[in-house]
Amino acid sequence: MLQKLKEAEAKYQHLEASLADPAVASDPARFVAVMKEYRALTPVIEKYRDYRKTEQEAAEIRELLEPESDPELRQLASDELKTAKERSEALLQELTILLLPRDPNDEKNVIVEIRAGAGGEEAALFAAVLYRMYTMYAATQGYRCSLLNENPTELGGYRQLAFQIEGEGAYSRFKFESGVHRVQRVPETESQGRIQTSTATVAVLPEADEVSVEINPADLIFESCKSSGAGGQHINKTESAVRLTHKPTGIVVECQEERSQFKNKDKALKMLRTILYDQACREQNDAIASDRRQQVGTGDRSERIRTYNYRENRVSDHRIGLTLYTLDTFLNGDIGAMIDALATAETAEKLKQQ
Repeated sequence: MLQKLKEAEAKYQHLEASLADPAVASDPARFVAVMKEYRALTPVIEKYRDYRKTEQEAAEIRELLEPESDPELRQLASDELKTAKERSEALLQELTILLLPRDPNDEKNVIVEIRAGAGGEEAALFAAVLYRMYTMYAATQGYRCSLLNENPTELGGYRQLAFQIEGEGAYSRFKFESGVHRVQRVPETESQGRIQTSTATVAVLPEADEVSVEINPADLIFESCKSSGAGGQHINKTESAVRLTHKPTGIVVECQEERSQFKNKDKALKMLRTILYDQACREQNDAIASDRRQQVGTGDRSERIRTYNYRENRVSDHRIGLTLYTLDTFLNGDIGAMIDALATAETAEKLKQQ
């Protein structure tokens, strides 16, 4: 591992020099790529340099433990050496975690799709609850959310909706949410007080870069139409809504949230590119192995990952066996503790495979 760290530091120094190179600075795309790699390595190198400094301090302390040195000084040095060793071991453990293979999608923006599942109107209302929960959490993290498409119900729920979350590391935080979410509560329309179980499906897709997925314009069918739902006279009278059909796969995406047809088309292309990228990743993963499905956070969409029980104020994640009795605050966007626990479990799983 120490050899890997030495090589990483040499690469870090090379990247640092590149950032000061006028040829790199004058090429925006290259500069962004170098800066991204530099920033990714920074926490590793900072920790490695702390480790080397601690090892150097320990070596200097050992010189004070010579037999001819003062007994009181030797005792003091012995205590300091113990502290230095403990810090050195802790830093090595942190470095081991930092060197684990990272998900290449972790830093990307995400597109989240929520669909009502079993439970009719109650499922649609729960989909709206999940949407509110995610947007509230995103706001606390400094992320920006924008609605891409929606299919609302008369009672305020959603049969289906898609929205984008933009911000550094968005996928690393939201990727654990893919799967089937189950709610157990008494519907407002239930007069007998009976608990109903409903579900909603969440899909979290890393946004694909343009270079990740190439789309041939000849493979697209472009249609414009009037937007549906509320939105004022303008949105209902102009054909600003966009529907794109990808002929090779049959995938259809729609976007109607912007007043500009051009903006809707741009967002629809982003959605299509992201779906195709996700599809390609899934096919690749299935072909390679079942590793990813065994890890925490892969979010197989057919898997029930979490239960929300209103009567007990309880939320339980079935992948890691964690139960929190703070459902009220959880649904108001306080989901960080759950995501941290899932990230820790994923790291532990990766360490086992080392």
